[in-house]
Amino acid sequence: MSTITLLRKPEDARRKLAEAYASIATELAEADRIYAAELASRATYVARLVEHCSQLQGKRLRPALVLLTAQACGGIRPEHPVLAAVVEMVHTATLVHDDILDEAFVRRHAATVNAEWGNESAVLIGDYLFTHAFHLAASLDTTLACRLIGRATNLVCEGEMQQVANRGELDLDEASYYAIVRGKTAELTAVCCRLGAHYAGASPEVVDAMDGFGRDLGVAFQIADDVLDLWGEERTTGKTMGTDLEKQKLTLPIIHLLSVLPRAEAARLRVDLAHPDADVRRTLRPLLESSGALQYAWDQAQHFADSARAALDLLPETRASAALRQLAQYVVRRAY
Repeated sequence: MSTITLLRKPEDARRKLAEAYASIATELAEADRIYAAELASRATYVARLVEHCSQLQGKRLRPALVLLTAQACGGIRPEHPVLAAVVEMVHTATLVHDDILDEAFVRRHAATVNAEWGNESAVLIGDYLFTHAFHLAASLDTTLACRLIGRATNLVCEGEMQQVANRGELDLDEASYYAIVRGKTAELTAVCCRLGAHYAGASPEVVDAMDGFGRDLGVAFQIADDVLDLWGEERTTGKTMGTDLEKQKLTLPIIHLLSVLPRAEAARLRVDLAHPDADVRRTLRPLLESSGALQYAWDQAQHFADSARAALDLLPETRASAALRQLAQYVVRRAY
């Protein structure tokens, strides 16, 4: 199906991540401890929701980016596990709210918060995660982290709102797609790397390069995620699939498909996309493959992953910089 070799088994993906995270295992565990301590609540119901949200952490890519970038740029300092916990809270909050918007029922092979406890509780626990993230960031000696994370979160929300505004826009172009992706996904991965480098004492040139690394990594991650939403299997990915089609959100494979189909076929497809049924995802898959649209999207994901790796050329060759390179390849190879 693709020139990219996917990690088809979840255990293979977990092993690759464990290899990449080996050098930061102690600091990642400390970030987990800080995360749990900050979110602890005496209210039984809130504690249950927090515990359920901890199951959504999954790959922990964002905290790992903070810590690995720090390690690659001068060394991990006491601020870094705190920052790692903060970005994980922000990311988890966005997942909880995304599941409400998408009406998703499964994530990480478990029921979503909205499926288990309803939309009201899901909105509130997402807000709880956001507020605690900024409370924790404010515990650092300066306001820099709060300002950077606040700006990133603003842009994440803008990207999500723009995507909602574009639902049903069946003439969406690639430029508009990338503008959404750079906001809703890449902005947070970029700030993770910027924070990691800055608080490690890196030069402004290196800090900017790490921001670029995280930004391109985030775009590659989102393209791959959008492909998997069309092509992946729920039993492997562990989350509800096909939500983009159901919500009439055009992603890169569909945008490219519409651009290469003959005009009459593209017009018929737009009619189907405007009124998606349960079979639209299944019927689209062979068309995406035969037209080259799926391969095109994978190639674009690989392009951004390659660009991310190029940004690491400023760094010395260390175990941490090698792990960052490995993560850049992982995001386009994962199958869950």
